[in-house]
Amino acid sequence: MNSIRFSPDGRLLASGSWDHSVRLWRIKDHKELCLFQGYNNWAFSVAFSPDGQRIISGSADHTVCVWKRGDQQNFCVERTLSGHSDWTWKVVFSPDGLTLASASGDETIKVWDARLGTCLETFKMPLPYEGMNIQGVSGITLAQKPVLKLLGAVDSN
Repeated sequence: MNSIRFSPDGRLLASGSWDHSVRLWRIKDHKELCLFQGYNNWAFSVAFSPDGQRIISGSADHTVCVWKRGDQQNFCVERTLSGHSDWTWKVVFSPDGLTLASASGDETIKVWDARLGTCLETFKMPLPYEGMNIQGVSGITLAQKPVLKLLGAVDSN
């Protein structure tokens, strides 16, 4: 398993795993209550909404799934959030449950409207040489220039 989280009331656990599953467990008797269907890749991170009515999960398929509680302990996919270009490593709800955030290997954090599923903001990690102008700099080889550009450097006036 990659990730586990307690429900807000402490009676349930959600887990995400390498076997492409998100599962819901009842703590008092160790019973698996629900196997969430809908993933075709590893589930790295899970989180409960503050009211316990939703679970979010981040996956190697670059998405965030929002699972909504149906009857009893059953959850179904409410929506899938797309926008990352690499694995979604971490997901979290805001304390009021109105927004959620996802962090990805694409070096972005996205903040989403939890009800509508729209991306509200994207935070991008600056690259190590972001904006550094290397045009005319001496001591840089032709082999180093493309690498520096990948790391954010620019080659312009």
